[in-house]
Amino acid sequence: LIISIFSKSNLGLRLGYDLCSQEQDFLHKRKNIVTGALKKVLKLEKDLQDHEVPIVAIMTTGGSMRSLTACFGSLRGLQKLSLLDCATYMSGLSGTTWTMAKLYKDAQWSRKNLDEQINEAKRHVTKSKLNGFSMERLKYYNRQLRHRKEEGQKTSYIDLWGLLIEYMLNDGVEYFFNNSHKLSDQQQAVNEGQNPFPIYTAINVKKKYSTTDFKEWMEFTPYEVGILKYGAFVRTEDFGSEFFMGHLMKRLPETRISYLQITCFFHHNFFSIDEEPHLTIDPHLHTPPGPLSCAFRDVLTDRLSVAQYHNFIKGLQLDNSYLENENFCRWKGNFIGFLNEYLNTGIDSPLEQSCNYYADQGIPFPKAVLKDDDKHLKECYLFEDAENPAAPILLFFPQVNDTFRYYKAPGVKRSESEMKYGEVDISSKSTPYSTYSMTFTEEEYDQLIELSEYNVLNNQHLILQALDRAVERKKNP
Repeated sequence: LIISIFSKSNLGLRLGYDLCSQEQDFLHKRKNIVTGALKKVLKLEKDLQDHEVPIVAIMTTGGSMRSLTACFGSLRGLQKLSLLDCATYMSGLSGTTWTMAKLYKDAQWSRKNLDEQINEAKRHVTKSKLNGFSMERLKYYNRQLRHRKEEGQKTSYIDLWGLLIEYMLNDGVEYFFNNSHKLSDQQQAVNEGQNPFPIYTAINVKKKYSTTDFKEWMEFTPYEVGILKYGAFVRTEDFGSEFFMGHLMKRLPETRISYLQITCFFHHNFFSIDEEPHLTIDPHLHTPPGPLSCAFRDVLTDRLSVAQYHNFIKGLQLDNSYLENENFCRWKGNFIGFLNEYLNTGIDSPLEQSCNYYADQGIPFPKAVLKDDDKHLKECYLFEDAENPAAPILLFFPQVNDTFRYYKAPGVKRSESEMKYGEVDISSKSTPYSTYSMTFTEEEYDQLIELSEYNVLNNQHLILQALDRAVERKKNP
C-alpha cells in the first residue's frame, strides 16, 4: 500500500480566500499612486499614512454597445477630474468588459488621454456589422472553432459569437491573424501599479437550470481565474486546461481574450456542483424588432448561449460553510463607484439586486434604497451606513439624461440651437441604445459619450465628498 501525502503547495490551483501574491504586490505599488492622487484632489496638507488610504473600486455594468460606449464616457469624466489614480480596482460585466479589454491592451492607458481610444471605438461602433456574416468570415470562424477543438478546448455555439464580437470591435481578418491577445498579457498593465486592477466577472451556471434558478459569480483577473464562493483559483494561463483533484492533468493553450469577453457577456458552464439550487425570481424580456437584433436576442436567451470550459475544481470535495469564513464575508474596501450602464426598465435594477444579495449573505453594505416618490432618477446617489463602518460608501451613477438636456457642460447652459443635441433618448422603447443595438450613428455615439462624461463631471462634489468620508473613516475607525 502506497500512500501519497501532499499539501496545497503541490496542487495546480490555489485554495483559500486570501489574495494571490501578485495581487498583494500590486496593492502595495498602487497604494503609493493612490496616496498622491488623493492628496491632490482632496487638497490635503499632509501625506496619508498607509493605514489611512482607502481602497476605491470602480464597478461597471450594462449591456452590449451601449455599455461599452457609456463606460468610455464615464472614465473620461473621471480622468478629467484626476480621479482615475484614486481607484485601486475596476470591475466589469457584460459590455463594459469590452471597454476594459480594449483599455488594458495598453499598459499605460490611464496615463494617456482617452480621446484616442474613444475615437477608435467609435469607428467600430458606427460601422456596418453585416460583413461579419459574409461567407468569407463564416469560413474563418469555422476554421478557428475547429482549431480550438483540436487544441482540446471545449467549444459551444457561443464561441462563434465571441469571434463575431471580435470582428465587430476590431478590424477584419488581418486583425484576427495578428491577434493573440490573452488575459494574462494584461499583467503588463498592472505590474507597476500604474492602472486600476481589472476584474472581469461572469456567472457559472448548471446545464439543467435557468440562470434565474442557479448562478455563481466567477472572476477573471490577469493573474487568476476563480470562484470566491469555493476559495478555488487557477492561474489565468491555465484556465481551460484539464484538472482533477486540484492537479493539472493536461495543459492547454491559454484562451485568447475574445472568447473570454463573450463569456463575461453571457454565461459559463463548469458542470456545476450543487444539485438543487435555490429558486429566485422569474425573468423578464423585452423583444425589439430587426433581423440582427432578433438574432442577437436569440443568442442572449438561448440555453446554447453558454461558454464551456474544463472544470478546474473537478474531483475536489469542498467545504460548504463559506459564510463562516471571515475572509469571505468581510468587505475589505472602503468606497465603491457604481457606473450603471443599464437602461431604466421594469426589471429590478442591478443596484437593488446587489443590495438584496448582500443582505441575504450577511455582507456589510449600505441600504441603497431609491425613494418611491422620485419620479426621475438622479444623476448620482451617495449611500452610506453611518452605523456600520464595515460597509463601504457607495456612489451610484444610473444611466439617465437629466440636466444634460439643458447644460452642455457643468454650469454652461445650452443655446436654443443646441437644445436638440441634449435630447438623448436612453429610456423609451424606441431608444437607439437598446441592449440589442449593435450599431450607432456617429451622433448617437457622441451623445452617449458626452452624456456619460457629463454625469460624472456634474457630480464632482458628491465624488469628493465620498472620498473625503472614506479617508476620515480610515483615520478614525
